[in-house]
Amino acid sequence: MRFVTFEIDGGQRPGLVIEPGRFLDLRQGFLLAREAGSIDRTLPLPLTLLDIIRGGAPLRDICETMLRDAEAGGLAGACHTASAVKLLAPIPRPPKNVFCVGSNYRAHVTESSRAQGKEDKVPEHPVFFSKPPTAVVGPGGTIRLDPGISRKMDYEVELGVVIGRAGRDIPQAEAVRHIFGFTIINDITARDIQRRHGGQFLKGKGLDNSCPMGPQIVTLDELPNFDSLRISLKVNDQRRQDGNTASMIYSIPRLLESLSEGMTLEPGDLLATGTPSGVGYAMDPPCFLQDGDLVTCEIEGIGQLSNTVRDVSSEAHAA
Repeated sequence: MRFVTFEIDGGQRPGLVIEPGRFLDLRQGFLLAREAGSIDRTLPLPLTLLDIIRGGAPLRDICETMLRDAEAGGLAGACHTASAVKLLAPIPRPPKNVFCVGSNYRAHVTESSRAQGKEDKVPEHPVFFSKPPTAVVGPGGTIRLDPGISRKMDYEVELGVVIGRAGRDIPQAEAVRHIFGFTIINDITARDIQRRHGGQFLKGKGLDNSCPMGPQIVTLDELPNFDSLRISLKVNDQRRQDGNTASMIYSIPRLLESLSEGMTLEPGDLLATGTPSGVGYAMDPPCFLQDGDLVTCEIEGIGQLSNTVRDVSSEAHAA
C-alpha cells in the first residue's frame, strides 16, 4: 500500500493512493465502513497516519480491504482526485526528531574527505544525528534560503525508513520485521553553519524546512528490494546525484540494530539512511542552492519529491 497525508477542506487526513492522481480518505472511509457495518463500530477512528502505523496489523488489514473496495468503485464518498487535495509530508509532525545517518555511501565519504582535506576513511560505526520535527516540509513545500543565516545551503537525497513496530536492542536478523515502509527524505544542510559549530550536525541540518519528505510511504511488502533501489537528485535540469541503495556501507538492518542499542524505536519513528555522492559542497567549484532552484529527489518504487528554494530574507527582516 501507499500511504499519504493530504489537506482538504482546511483539515489534514490520512489517505491511500488508489491509483496515480486518486486518493482514498481513510478517516471518511472508516466512517462509511462503520455505517455499512463492515467494521467494528467501537474501533477508534484514525485521525492521522501515525494512528494507522501505531494500530499495527489489524488497522493495516482494514486499510487493505478498503483499498480493494475503492479500486472496485466503492467508497465513492471518500475518494478524491489530486486536484482536490494538497499533499503534505506523510508524517507532517514526527513524534520525535528524525534520525539520520551520515557517511553511509562509500563514494560520498571519498568526496567529503577530499572537499574537507581529511583522510578518506570509512567510519567504524554508523554516524547518527537528528533533525527536529520543525524541519519537516512536504512535497511542493519551500526550502527556506536566508543569506543572513546561511549562504551555503546543500541537498542530500536519502531513503527514509518508517518504523512500524517498537523495539530495543533489535538484532539485524529481526530488523526488517520492525519496518512499516519507506519514503523519500531530502537532508537539506547549511554547510557553513555545520562547519561553524565544530562540524557537528544538529544546527546545520536542523533549520526550518530543511527536511522535505514524501510524497508517500510505500509499505515494506511493496518494496522488498529496498536494498537495491536507484536513488537520484536533480537541481533544475541537472542531475547531481545518481546512486543505488546497494552501495550503502551499513545496511538498513545493521543501522536499525545499531540505532536501537539501548534506545527504543517506536512506531512512526523515521530514519534517513544516508546519501550517495554528488552533493554541492564537494563539487569543483562548490555549487550551493540558489533562490528559485527546483530540487527533485527520486527513488525507484517510491516516486519523486520536488521542492523549490525561496529566498525569505525580506520576509524575515520584515518580521
